[in-house]
Amino acid sequence: MEVKEFKVSDNITGVYLISGLNVKTSSNNKLYLDLKLQDKSGEIDAKLWNVQNNEHEAYKSGDVVKVKGTVTSWQDNLQFKIEKIRLAKEDEYDVDTLVIAAPIDALKTYEDIVELVENFESNDIKIITKTILEKYKEKLLIYPAAMSNHHSIKSGLLYHIKRMLEVGKSLASIYETVDKDLLYSGIILHDIEKVNEMDADDFGVVSDYTRDGKMLGHLIMGVKTISEVAKENNLDEEVSTLLEHMMLSHHYEPEFGSPKRPMFLEAELLHYVDIIDARVYDFDEIEANLDNGEFSNPIWTLDRRRVYKSNYKNK
Repeated sequence: MEVKEFKVSDNITGVYLISGLNVKTSSNNKLYLDLKLQDKSGEIDAKLWNVQNNEHEAYKSGDVVKVKGTVTSWQDNLQFKIEKIRLAKEDEYDVDTLVIAAPIDALKTYEDIVELVENFESNDIKIITKTILEKYKEKLLIYPAAMSNHHSIKSGLLYHIKRMLEVGKSLASIYETVDKDLLYSGIILHDIEKVNEMDADDFGVVSDYTRDGKMLGHLIMGVKTISEVAKENNLDEEVSTLLEHMMLSHHYEPEFGSPKRPMFLEAELLHYVDIIDARVYDFDEIEANLDNGEFSNPIWTLDRRRVYKSNYKNK
């Protein structure tokens, strides 16, 4: 049974991917596993209570497991109570049924982005952007854009960049003062260091943040990368600074990691294009799991707002 079909009291035996795992201690001082299980239809929180004999060391994010258990409800959300669990055998599953992936041809999308960069008028911006793209190609083809928020799916980062570029192209066609090279490069590079901020497997499942990801974050890491490429190629310092500023300022608010707010048009647009695509993704994902006329639970990424799925839109 697919995860999206789970209902309270269902007894389930199936094979699923562990997309998140934490070892915790219950109120009675016993270890338990707090997991997320997924297939391509979605994911569900799961619990393995009273872990025995170092059982918590047998599993990790990215493992495919066969489980038996019951679907329950906790605080109005479905939860899966695991009764039995073991690593699945290779002949028991098809990876394509387990992995939530972006609806794109990742390699073609990457090649289309490189082709766009080849047409930049600024040679300096072209060199910086293309060098970084080529350096991170293999990871870009599979990495998500986040561990658990928007675009947290295989190839999600590339999908996020692709959609942002489409929005950016529309804006540049309307507002003639926009420098396309700066805007497009900022879009391509703004989250690029997430491939080093997070540790993801070939399924695009993030097990944890890296040391540098925890201590610096992708904004600072991105500034360092742009600066290094510019210096190695003896490029215009102002061009490097503009791109570094776009990297630093695209989260906009200090509490979200940006030490500076945007100081030029393309940096300002980058922030809003990023927000637009993240919000569209969030609303689409939430509405996909609602019935017509239903409200969601409060959504943390939307400032605890409830999302409403109207009957009107589906007529």
